[in-house]
Amino acid sequence: MTSEHPAISRFRAEHTLRGGSGEIVILPDSVHTAALAAEALGCEVGAIANSLLFDGDGSPVLILTSGDHRVDTRVAAAALGVTSLRRASPEFVRSHTGQVIGGVSPVGHPAPVPTYIDSWLRRYDEVWAAAGHPAAVFSTSFDELVVLTGAVEIEVA
Repeated sequence: MTSEHPAISRFRAEHTLRGGSGEIVILPDSVHTAALAAEALGCEVGAIANSLLFDGDGSPVLILTSGDHRVDTRVAAAALGVTSLRRASPEFVRSHTGQVIGGVSPVGHPAPVPTYIDSWLRRYDEVWAAAGHPAAVFSTSFDELVVLTGAVEIEVA
């Protein structure tokens, strides 16, 4: 039996601790884009909840957005009350989430990260998000994702 990647094990423990009810799926290949994840899962690209970490005036900001919806950083920055919102560097992402780009989960970070969720995701009964590793995802609903993360709903575009 192959052992599970430590990042997935950490996510699994956090998911259970927070009462997550969805299925955790380990895919055979890396699904670091919403399109690849949707293809592997047989769902619409919009049902993929991308976990995008931004640098908001030097502090981490996590935005969960639909795979078919782009974040307008000016609109999102205004909604969050920060002067600028920039894509975070790989080092910034790893430092604040303990995970790598393409596998950032909405939960299980070393310290709490302010989290916001794109209202666009409400369109889907089931959404899929990364489970701490580029090849791991989990199923959930919009409402459960809000409960799991404590996310505030915002418009991102």
